[in-house]
Amino acid sequence: MGRENVDNWHVKKCAKACDGCEEEFQDKQVLYSHLRFDEGEYTRKDFCKKCREGDGSALSTWQTLFIVPPPPAEEVVKKENAESLLRKLLAKENDEDLNAIFILTVMLERKKILVERDTQKMEDGRKLRIYEHKKTGESFMVIDPELKLNELEHVQDEVVVLLGGQPRNAPQEPAD
Repeated sequence: MGRENVDNWHVKKCAKACDGCEEEFQDKQVLYSHLRFDEGEYTRKDFCKKCREGDGSALSTWQTLFIVPPPPAEEVVKKENAESLLRKLLAKENDEDLNAIFILTVMLERKKILVERDTQKMEDGRKLRIYEHKKTGESFMVIDPELKLNELEHVQDEVVVLLGGQPRNAPQEPAD
């Protein structure tokens, strides 16, 4: 599966109702998610326990909890954080952002915001990591750039700058 087939690969939200019986999910209800690649794009289907299907065509399946999302809080000023920056970079779908996307994903995994659900090998040999957002149930599909240890510091500095900070080795402004 080449880059041309990875349109809409970034976020798939959890359904509010079962894709089988169409019954609405209740808060904290166990559900079963299936990720497929159909007609050039990823699709996610969510099922209740009684409609859960054994699907050999699914790329990935997992069990999760349905969490009713809280109403959006109004923000006077939008502050850039790791999650909002990740969403912004994923929406751009630029190959140049793959390293920063991966580092942001790992940061969010360490903060226990994202949970890795599966890893798939793409046709071109790259790894596709599938994460789920713990609060919203969204799926994030992230290409693992398999960064080398000597590349990490540069990419981490790049992410710090994107988040509005200063890189580690930035020259300090002289004190007056």
